[in-house]
Amino acid sequence: MEILKILEQLDRIERLVRTHKNVLNFEEASEYTGISQSYLYKLTAKGEIPFSKPRGKMIFFSKEKIDEWLLSNQRKSRDEVKTEALNYAFRNKKRF
Repeated sequence: MEILKILEQLDRIERLVRTHKNVLNFEEASEYTGISQSYLYKLTAKGEIPFSKPRGKMIFFSKEKIDEWLLSNQRKSRDEVKTEALNYAFRNKKRF
């Protein structure tokens, strides 16, 4: 039981250390994003995710670019859409 707790804590520590790296290898990027390795490979093969292949073999990812990619294509909340609609209506209100 004690060994299991130690292993879990070690795993958490390893994850924390990885989050401070700027460049991630393929496995680390998979773990960091929560994307399976097979799907991550498909994304790289299609060029849908930013990555580097400095010597033509190993794949590396910039953590900053991965974060940007993960946060791309954002959706607005209903409140944001409602506020924008009201602002637009007030700005474009025709005066008689």
